[in-house]
Order: sequence, then C-alpha cells, then structure tokens
Amino acid sequence: MTSGLKLSTAAIALLTVVGLGTAPASAADLGGDCCADLEERIAELEATTARKGNRKVSLEISGHVNETLIFWDDGFEQNSGVYTNDNSRSRFRFKGSAAIADGVKAGYLLEIGVRSANSKRFTQDDPNPAADAGLDVRHSAWFVESKSLGTVWLGRTGPAAEGITEINLANTKDVAKLADMEDSALGLFVRTPTGGTTNLQFRRAIRDVGDQPGETERGQIVKYVSPAFEGFSASAAWGADDYWDIGLNYKGEFAGFQLVAGIAYGEETSQNAPTDTDDYQISNCRMVDDNDNFECQQVGGSASIMHEDTGLYTTLSAGWSNSDAPEFNNGGASDYGGLADRESTFYAIEAGIQQKFFPLGKTTIFGQYYNLDGGSTDRAVSVDGVATGGRVLGSELEVYGGGIVQEISAASMLLYVYYRHVEADFTLANPTSGAAVASPGFEDLDLVVAGGMIRF
Repeated sequence: MTSGLKLSTAAIALLTVVGLGTAPASAADLGGDCCADLEERIAELEATTARKGNRKVSLEISGHVNETLIFWDDGFEQNSGVYTNDNSRSRFRFKGSAAIADGVKAGYLLEIGVRSANSKRFTQDDPNPAADAGLDVRHSAWFVESKSLGTVWLGRTGPAAEGITEINLANTKDVAKLADMEDSALGLFVRTPTGGTTNLQFRRAIRDVGDQPGETERGQIVKYVSPAFEGFSASAAWGADDYWDIGLNYKGEFAGFQLVAGIAYGEETSQNAPTDTDDYQISNCRMVDDNDNFECQQVGGSASIMHEDTGLYTTLSAGWSNSDAPEFNNGGASDYGGLADRESTFYAIEAGIQQKFFPLGKTTIFGQYYNLDGGSTDRAVSVDGVATGGRVLGSELEVYGGGIVQEISAASMLLYVYYRHVEADFTLANPTSGAAVASPGFEDLDLVVAGGMIRF
C-alpha cells in the first residue's frame, strides 16, 4: 500500500485545515478504496485553492489597512470625517525571491497603495475628494542580491533619500509621522482673521508640494544598496530626467540603547523641460518660475535612539533643499527684486516612552515639535475667491502636539489618538510692484486624529 500513500506535507496540512475527518463513520473505515478516495478529495481541494503559478520563486502576500477619524477646527469652522491615513496608507504587496547560486538570489516587489479618501487632500469645500481615491503603484521592481556584493534594484521604487527623514524606532512612524506633517489634514485651506477663505492650503507651506526638504518620491530608478558592515550600509540611485542621490544608513545597539539613523544627498536637473513643468519628478523641489533648465540640491536625515529597558526615546529629523531656477518674472512685468526664497529647511523632534504597560502590547506616549522655513512658489494667491495676482515669496509652518499609540500584538494592530496645533504664515508679493507685502495673518488649525492600523 505504500504507493497509494505518497502525500505531500502541504496536502496533509490542507486536509487537516478543512477537517477531512468530520464524518466519523467514513473516517474510521480505512479499507477498500480509502487511498483512492483520499487522493480524489485532495485533487478537489487543490482545484479550489489559490496557489502561485511558479514554484521556483517564493510568494509572500502582506499589507495593512489604516483608516482614521479626523476632527478639525480652522478658527471659524469645525468638522470631522473618516479618511485613509496617508501617514502610511492602506496597501497590499507581493514579494518573493529565488536562489540563483550560493549567496545570490533574484526577487521582486510589487506594492499597490489603496485610498478610500485621502487624509492630506480634503478641504473645507471638498471633504471627500474623489480625484485622489483608488489604487496607485508604489513599488514595481525586481532585484538581484549578493550577500557579499550588495543588491541592485531596477524599476519603480524608492531612491536612497526616500524615507530618509522618517526614520523612527517608535510605533508612531506609520500613524503620526514626525516629518510628513501634511499627511494629517494639512490639505485644509488657511483662513484670514476675518474668516475669509484663500486658495493656500497648509500643506503648500511645505515646498508647495507638501514633501519635506531632503525627502524624495519613489520613481523609475536603478539603485544599489551595499551589504551591511558594522551596522552601516550605503546606497546610491539614479533616475531620469536627471536625478541621482547617495545615502548612508546605520542600525545598531550599544550600552542598552537601540540606534537607527540615515542621511542622504541628492540632485535633480532638467534640460529643455516643457514650460508647464513646475516641479521635479523625484526630488519634488518646486521651481520658482516656469523655466526649461533648472537644478535642485537637497540633503535630509533623521536619527532615533531608544533605551531598551525603560523605553524612553528621542527622534530627530531635518532637511534642506535649494532650487537654482530664477526668480518669478510675473509674466515679464517684474522680477520681484530677487526676493523669492530659493531655500527650504525644516527640523523636528519627537520624544516619549514606549513600554509594555499592559498585556495587550506596547504603549507609546509621545510629544512632537516641527518647524519649517519654506521657500517661494510660483502660485497665484486668491482671497475670498478673488485672485490677487501675487505670489508666495516664502512661508513658515510650526506644529506641536502629542498623543498615544496602543499596540494590540495578538491582532498585529495599532490604535492611536493624537492632537496637533498648526500655525502657518506666508510672505506674499505685491502683484504690481513685486515688493513683499505684510502678511494679513492666518488662523491656526487644531486637529484630533484617532484611528487604527491592522497588518496582514
């Protein structure tokens, strides 16, 4: 009978899961055509079971769902809504690899982002924007990795500077980022002291596009990552038209502390770009004029240290960017006297404690402070629906707040609630003379963000 019992471990496990022996009478009868019946049942189950098509390459499916409730008060209006938390939006990913030789493998990463409603795009006038909802490709790349030589990536993925200002040992990094302040409701418009509306969103103070100085976007790139040595690893990436960067990361432990850190420098240039190109494809440095030749440089970094016994931790983040595009020309009427600010800088700090106070999982209690000095943008300003014709010569953004994150380890889940107070100011240009004009002042924004993220 041995020839009839050649069952794989996977088949036996499959039978166990579906409860093959739920009929006691037939399960006890091992005579006659038991093995033929068993093989037939296995064939039926395999026909209805999802399986990967290539047995040589591994397949791992994972992801998370991150939805949140946001309450806000802009000084004249209070409201709330449910959104996909763009600090780390919902997603699903497929990844895997296969051995080529001893110490060498090839693999892939395909990751799709999912937004039902974007937490950083809604406004007072459009509380549930449909334009930014749906699916987007976050990663679509393959790699070849050698333990001794490093890893080469090709496709859509993050360069060396992607996420470089977001390094954090605490559980806040996916729900309340220290660097990416725009992700928590900063698509809301700022209001004047009289309650007037403007077309200036809070996120426009952050390099106009909302991404931190020193931080990059994912893009179509080729990237190299070195093997780790004494906790250090280096990386370099290139993408058209034309971006390159280099980075250095560290991860280690010493004297009862955990430490992670990273720093990256990058440049992006464009030659003979379309005249309507007004931002960089990867670096996201906003140029201050529509010009067909421009260049941007930036550097960013972050570090996080945590005491293993007490859970006390501190995270620091900072970045700088500079655009070499010329100042505004206001349609040729004036050049704003060189007042446009080409540089943008920020720094931020988070401190708190992350400890397992309860059997549920670790509790993170934290406070945050963020300060940005933003650069100029080629964006016409309007107040109460009337275009002023002026431009933004510079901006400032200050944010402080704190909250709590509770891990539920049995469900691979995080529950969180935090408060933020946001203050923004913009230096505007007179549309006729080009001189800087006094800011009318803007109302502050108060936020409460509460939600949950569950991983699978």
